[in-house]
Amino acid sequence: MLRPIVLLSALALAAVAAPSYARTTCHLDFRMSGWSAFYKTSSGTGKVTCDNGQSIPVKVSAKGGGLTVGKSSIVGTGEFTEVRNINEVLGSYATAEAHAGAEKSSGAQVMTKGEVSLSLAGTGKGWDLGIAFGAFHIDPR
Repeated sequence: MLRPIVLLSALALAAVAAPSYARTTCHLDFRMSGWSAFYKTSSGTGKVTCDNGQSIPVKVSAKGGGLTVGKSSIVGTGEFTEVRNINEVLGSYATAEAHAGAEKSSGAQVMTKGEVSLSLAGTGKGWDLGIAFGAFHIDPR
């Protein structure tokens, strides 16, 4: 009689522990605006939503330097590689980009933070020209 109870307890424990190893796909929707004159900065807000039902409102920002000049606003989306937990998407991602746009423009970029990668796509207004290196930050709001 004790064996079935031990077996059921082990199965229940395995069912509870399984989600910590499960992976999920997360998406970012964001809006940001900024300027550049050798130093590039932009900031805004967004929301990360995962296929497992987790979501979190976030602040997004990009900072860096290079040969760049301009002023723009962007509406975009992002796709993360699979993660175990929504908190893995928070933090700083290394970036490098070349950009040029006038009035309306669009672009895409891929960046990484350890094992997590993020691909961004967006459309914007404004004007910009240059090459910049820096970081893209995602923090909880």
